[in-house]
Amino acid sequence: MNAPAARFLSPSEAARQLGISAKALRLYEERGLVAPARTPAGWRAYGPVEMARCAEIVALRALGLSVGEVARILNGDTAILGRVLAAHEATLEARIRQCTDSIARVRRLRNDLGCGKMPATHDLIGAVRARPAIGVAFDLPWPWGGERFELRDIKSLNYIVGPLGSGKTRLAQRLAEALPGASFVGLDRAADGGAAVRARLDADPAHKARVEASLAVLLADGAVDSPALITLLAVLEADDGAIPVIDMLEQGLDAASQEAVIAHLRRRGPEARPLFFLTRSNAILDLDAVGDDEAIILCPANHSLPICVRPIPGAVGYEAVATCLASPEVRTRTEGMVAWLPS
Repeated sequence: MNAPAARFLSPSEAARQLGISAKALRLYEERGLVAPARTPAGWRAYGPVEMARCAEIVALRALGLSVGEVARILNGDTAILGRVLAAHEATLEARIRQCTDSIARVRRLRNDLGCGKMPATHDLIGAVRARPAIGVAFDLPWPWGGERFELRDIKSLNYIVGPLGSGKTRLAQRLAEALPGASFVGLDRAADGGAAVRARLDADPAHKARVEASLAVLLADGAVDSPALITLLAVLEADDGAIPVIDMLEQGLDAASQEAVIAHLRRRGPEARPLFFLTRSNAILDLDAVGDDEAIILCPANHSLPICVRPIPGAVGYEAVATCLASPEVRTRTEGMVAWLPS
């Protein structure tokens, strides 16, 4: 009896089965990660071999790896995988510590109840949350009309996205004002070629050591050393407890550096402080790689209220976010373009 012929899937069928978008599949092909078969008519087709390869890619991407890092691992570079697994182990250990603390709090509350003591509301909230919720509320600045904006349960990574003139920079500045201890980091952060940042690092050996350690990891992951990267790391590795709100995270970084930076940020673990950053790069905000502890804030072109967008095709605002994003090559051509109100 002949064995049944292997079934080949179209790109949309393969993407649906893998839980990713057809666009992601096309990107993997463009980057040389997978080579789909072709039908006699020239259409792409994914058989068992191609689907197994894609499943590997999806699993590696779920660890927070960039497309470039996935390519290197599939080509036999185990050093990156070792660092990623170490970071993943640290994240799991942090979650275990959080769960252990939560269990201890619940037990204390149960003991109090057994003694006839009613727990306070804030104690109950602390017992059910993995970490304290951070939220913010304020009146929106121009170009809005003073409407109330609330952002509850702030995530670890928060992307602020919108077309030119949508007000996203003003939203970011207002967020930095409203969040306790937050600071806005503008586009002028490396205006002097990073000289001021290097001087501050030289004056603070501990800060400099943290920046150099992170830089070594990023360079090993394919990033390119540059004043823009050093300046960004100086912001990220500051130990002042402030929440950075960074204008255009990708500024001055090539594609490989952008991919290395966002992968590095995803590996910080659940105990890391939240980060906010504006972006219009699809290397920074890869809609197929957004995790559970990440949020997308869209500033619509028509200046309606900013909204949080789920990274799911068909979700409200998803297509608007997708059309705001461009490749690093396109972003380089348009870098520095801003919208302003004429005086």
